[in-house]
Amino acid sequence: MATLRLGFGRQNSRVFKRRSFLLLKLMAVVFAVLLFCEFLIYYLVLFRCNWPEVKTAAYDGEQETLAPVLKAMFLADTHLLGEVRGHWLDKLRREWQMERAFQTALWLLQPEVVFILGDIFDEGKWSSPQAWADDVERFQKMFRHPHHVQLKVVAGNHDIGFHYQMSTYRIKRFEKVFNPERLFSWKGINFVMVNSVALEGDGCNICSEAEAELIKISHRLNCSREEHRSSRCGDGQPLPRSAPVLLQHFPLYRRSDANCSGEDAAPPEERGIPFKERYDVLSRDASRKLLWWLQPRLVLSGHTHSACEVLHGAGVPELSVPSFSWRNRNNPSFIMGSMTPTEYALAKCYLPFEDTVLITYCGAAGFLVVLILVHIGLLDSPFLFGWQLLRKFKTV
Repeated sequence: MATLRLGFGRQNSRVFKRRSFLLLKLMAVVFAVLLFCEFLIYYLVLFRCNWPEVKTAAYDGEQETLAPVLKAMFLADTHLLGEVRGHWLDKLRREWQMERAFQTALWLLQPEVVFILGDIFDEGKWSSPQAWADDVERFQKMFRHPHHVQLKVVAGNHDIGFHYQMSTYRIKRFEKVFNPERLFSWKGINFVMVNSVALEGDGCNICSEAEAELIKISHRLNCSREEHRSSRCGDGQPLPRSAPVLLQHFPLYRRSDANCSGEDAAPPEERGIPFKERYDVLSRDASRKLLWWLQPRLVLSGHTHSACEVLHGAGVPELSVPSFSWRNRNNPSFIMGSMTPTEYALAKCYLPFEDTVLITYCGAAGFLVVLILVHIGLLDSPFLFGWQLLRKFKTV
């Protein structure tokens, strides 16, 4: 009787060990997959991104940079979900992805300034004061940055509403969180940040104030281009003598995305759809005014969620920056710019494809199912099955 009990004890011990070993294997696989898909993949993908090199000027046979290079990151349309739209799980997932991507980019690439080109929030145009405060708190956590890195933001239609939803209250609420400055200069480079939602051109108070502010900026930029400052320029601090970089949410006027190309351009079936002025893009008149007043050397915009490169007027390039959120794209990206007062070079940095993460999770789930089936005896071990096939092949 004692011998029988000892046999049962040993058998139960073996079963317990097998189950414990299976549990350990399952936990190891789950941990490894989570670590890869939620942390390591961002480092592996962003590690391939490099700052572009700025053109240099030849001098006595040697190459010298024209001025210190400013490293700037440009991203757009983060669309942090609010309390009304979007499932809580979708919100949690998208915000985790953007936080990991942004923090990884800061650590690996170490930009000096980051610009976000509007539509920071998805529901800013109607959110209550409490919902707005909650959204801002989540944004500040996700896009936290060291003190030596500057973060600059322009307003989008989802932040303050389209023209007929826009109000002084929403604009002031936005500017209370994000610095309302329209002109930012660093390392001899001028950036003009425009509230493009206010460029409706119908003479409303907000629109008139926005245009008056841009005219003042135009005056200061014109003074910076003069060899000898005239009396009309006043005694204020002069701006660097550099054509500005124009940053805004709405793109300048273009008929459609028909001439856009690349893997992150709009889908082929959507590229030929005509854009609506004052909704998809700025009006022709507003676009002409901006180009005439500011005479930029480069324009960067968002809003369309897709990439596009176009030339305006006398060859002024505009780059539409794709959305930074996986909710809007399978392949989000951002722009890296190396800039001097006279030159610039841009490069695109892609974030992990959502398909890659989903395929990895599906593959891991299939592997876990195989492990469980092998353990309970419903499926031969793949190694044993392969060995048997090899033996049969040798026998033949």
